[in-house]
Amino acid sequence: MDLLVTDARLRDGRVVDLAVTDARLRVLPRGSAGAAPNAPAARVIAAGGRLVTESAVDNHLHLDKVHTLDRVGDAALSAYTDDGMAGAMTSIELASAVKTGYRSTDALPPVRRALTEAVRHGTLHVQAFVDVDTAAGLEGFRAVAEARREFAALLDVRIVAFPQDGVVRDPGAAQLCEEALRLGADVVGGIPWIEHTDADAREHVEWACALAAREGKRVAMLTDDAGDPTLRTTEMLAAAMLEHGLVGRGVACHARALALYPQPSLLRLAGLAKRAGLGFVSDPQTGPLHLPVALFRDLGIPVALGQDDIEDAYYPFGRANLWEVAFLAAHLLEFRTAAAQQALLDLVTTDAARVFGVEHHRLADGAPANFVVHDAERVVDVLRHHAAPRWVVFRGRVVAETTTRTDIVTR
Repeated sequence: MDLLVTDARLRDGRVVDLAVTDARLRVLPRGSAGAAPNAPAARVIAAGGRLVTESAVDNHLHLDKVHTLDRVGDAALSAYTDDGMAGAMTSIELASAVKTGYRSTDALPPVRRALTEAVRHGTLHVQAFVDVDTAAGLEGFRAVAEARREFAALLDVRIVAFPQDGVVRDPGAAQLCEEALRLGADVVGGIPWIEHTDADAREHVEWACALAAREGKRVAMLTDDAGDPTLRTTEMLAAAMLEHGLVGRGVACHARALALYPQPSLLRLAGLAKRAGLGFVSDPQTGPLHLPVALFRDLGIPVALGQDDIEDAYYPFGRANLWEVAFLAAHLLEFRTAAAQQALLDLVTTDAARVFGVEHHRLADGAPANFVVHDAERVVDVLRHHAAPRWVVFRGRVVAETTTRTDIVTR
């Protein structure tokens, strides 16, 4: 064994030992590790009854723009969130100002800072949306690609070539995204709802899905991200996935306008999304509207929570901490019961992995050893404190350890 975690508490209440060999997990009865193959272990962690869960998965983070709010101000934030998101379209144009004088050398230090926080908090799979357009060029991509290389032993970063300012409305962006794919981007991105007509939005979706199918990639888009119930780009994406053979290989982030759909329209879309295997990511902490998460979960549609932003034009907070995102969602989505608390952890771990396309992300024999040991025994306390885990394990190796201490001074 390379690693042994003793007295690990699972979410079902069992206390077990977790053995890791060659980055694979084995769940053993408590106290039986001595009988395991290849014993003794190179390293032993005494969990002491602490809760152990799968590591967190973030399907939606604008990694190239983290910690840039001071460069752009609050105008985009106000336009995006005020008046029921009526000014969301304007916010895109205002936020684009951050790309003035954009350089990969400037972007790299805050990207490193965000990924360090991700590792510390046990967020070990990150789908990073990177602006690739005529304003940013490939500068943000180069910064995130370099950070991905530097952090490869600590977490998995998947890069989305993201035409933030549109495809039809930003001639040249499509070609830059295709170049980013040739240079190592993993996913074809899109944001069709910002195009000026429905025909242009369909062209945007068609371009992205055709490219993903041709290159054997996944597709991830920001859809229907405004307070407008007439927006239908989520539907366009699901239909295009079916047409191009991308079933199970697409993600729709935000889809906030669905909160305003009449119920028959919502159920119709849900049926189409389920056929297409379209996963969804909701970021309720960054805007006043959100996807109907509970309904979609009940319908068997893959849903995850995401960080979305870290101190950028759209959100002044964030620290790549999905336990914190889950805590905020408990209030915003009204997920407060014991069962709902369990669901919140699913939304940032196992369900999130399903949306991400990561297989076998669970605490089970033979699964990849990506997990965290929380400094708490109960799910409610993990959410309440949303603290960095005591230990973080990636591919069978401890990559982060966090300790805290408070001394109460009475005199």
